[in-house]
Amino acid sequence: MGVSTGGIMKLGILFAGQGSQTVGMGEDFYMRSESFREVFDLLPLEKRKIAFEGSEEELSRTENTQPIMVAFGIGVLSELNKILEAKGIKPEAAAGLSLGEYTALYSAGVFDAETALWLVTVRGEAMAEAASGTDFSMAAALNVSREALEAFVEEASEAGKAYIANYNCPGQTVIAGELPAIERISESIKKAGGRTIALSVGGPFHTPFMEPAGEKLKAALEKICLGEMRFPVLLNAVGREKREDEDLRSLLVRQISGSVYFQDIIETMESSGIDRIIEIGPGKALSGFVRKTAKNIRVMNIEKYEDLIKVGDFLEEK
Repeated sequence: MGVSTGGIMKLGILFAGQGSQTVGMGEDFYMRSESFREVFDLLPLEKRKIAFEGSEEELSRTENTQPIMVAFGIGVLSELNKILEAKGIKPEAAAGLSLGEYTALYSAGVFDAETALWLVTVRGEAMAEAASGTDFSMAAALNVSREALEAFVEEASEAGKAYIANYNCPGQTVIAGELPAIERISESIKKAGGRTIALSVGGPFHTPFMEPAGEKLKAALEKICLGEMRFPVLLNAVGREKREDEDLRSLLVRQISGSVYFQDIIETMESSGIDRIIEIGPGKALSGFVRKTAKNIRVMNIEKYEDLIKVGDFLEEK
């Protein structure tokens, strides 16, 4: 990824992950976009019903959320690509938060839609199973530095197992682990002038508690062929694109039980000269991360069909 020259716009695309889902997501696209409908119809009927008219509890179950979110992302991308192709624009890079990484890899040609949905179905079921029966807590740590938080996690090890799950952006990190350890870390954060917010999630994701799920994902990845990337995908496990000596399958397995370096991904995009980012997904969480990490990057979100009409002006802004 080279640095932009000559004032030419350089575009990055981000895909939202688990936690952004909302009941009704994609319903307007389904009614108005044939290409979206073709993708979403790859889901079993019961999952389409959960997406459009289920309860928040049903939709938030990991085994449901993961294929629904990826189908949504791929379907919306099918409409965005029509706009980009008409303007002769090719993304410089893509990335996704955790689950969203699979949609990013689809966008770059590594998976087809059927393979991506099959993989995240396996992944979601494996992660739900790995989380079953674990007594854990997960919290967002706010207004505390990366270095201080890492020290607090180390100090809390005598109280239990705890890990940094996500480095999202400056001032926002996610911790996960056994409740006594998370409580100890939260106390340290409060004394340091920060605060924590408990998160309602389906498991201690991106921690070693998920290693059994990683083994099942590894077996699934070994059954498929990977396509060559048409453009770089910046990976959660390393915060950058894959080096030639690194194996993509291994990095995807590592992502399940290791920290997500999303702040590093945004910083990598910025240093490469990317100056506009389009986020695809319900909510605007990733757009918020971009604004807090790279203030010179303009960002917009596509959540509803009507958001597509804003894309042209966004890409042409000076």
